[in-house]
Amino acid sequence: MRLAVHHRTRYSFGDPVVHALQRLHLTPKSTSGQRVLDWKMSYEGAYEQLQFDDHNMNTTVLIAIEPGVKEVVIECEGTIETADNHGIIGRHAGHLPCWHFSGHTDLTRPGARMRALADKFDPGADTLPMLHELSAAVLDAVAYQTGRTDSATRAEEALGTGEGVCQDHAHIFIGCARLLGVPARYVSGYLMMDGQEMQDAGHAWAEAHVDGLGWVGFDVSNQICPDERYIRVATGQDYAEAAPVKGISLGGSDAGLDVELSIRRQEQRQSQDGQTQSQNIGGNGMSQSQTQQRQSQQDDLGPDTPPGPQD
Repeated sequence: MRLAVHHRTRYSFGDPVVHALQRLHLTPKSTSGQRVLDWKMSYEGAYEQLQFDDHNMNTTVLIAIEPGVKEVVIECEGTIETADNHGIIGRHAGHLPCWHFSGHTDLTRPGARMRALADKFDPGADTLPMLHELSAAVLDAVAYQTGRTDSATRAEEALGTGEGVCQDHAHIFIGCARLLGVPARYVSGYLMMDGQEMQDAGHAWAEAHVDGLGWVGFDVSNQICPDERYIRVATGQDYAEAAPVKGISLGGSDAGLDVELSIRRQEQRQSQDGQTQSQNIGGNGMSQSQTQQRQSQQDDLGPDTPPGPQD
């Protein structure tokens, strides 16, 4: 599947900015299940200072805000070719050892509620079915509802609230998986939603490391393993490491935020006169049984390409 993405973020400030730096994780990489055909970024009221791969192998861009501005626009767009790998990314690769993703962070650290949820599962059970059951249990405990949590909400707090968004689902799943002895990480990216080209935010899900498969994705909010509708952009121990935009500023108080996000399928066909045509369509997710079937077909996985992956 070929997906066209246009993502525009606009910050408006009540007072002029004196000094600000922003760290951007907005550039996907070619990796298992996706190939970046083209991608470009542009800025208004800011300029790029540095680009590098961080410790999670995320493409990281540092931008500086021009002093005195009251509006900053960050825009990125491109085309990604995706394939349905049934959520399977493959063997671990990168700068960090796999066990690094077994440790808790401030956002994923379990309390009594998360420990009680994890205690419902047997750490010695077959890992893949257990993780699917954990995913279902998290969604059952925390209904999808916007406006009840924010980017600073901890997993334990969201579980106590009983409502949250994809970030909360991912954090709770990650924290519980780690309690059960399974390394897990946070993924930020994009999801093409059926019948909805325009969106107001990106998406987030989790990946867990399963023996014999490597990293496997779990979208708790939608109860599927990521398929060809998903684009991985950044990964980390939690949202703080994989956040699309994060930074510090001096001045520029009372910042307003406006996000425009368009994701559409771009199916290309070649007509007799050589003209390229396109249309928009949707896709389907993968069940647990399909994941297990895929596992039996991947006894000898090659090395994983370092990953490229909200509120």
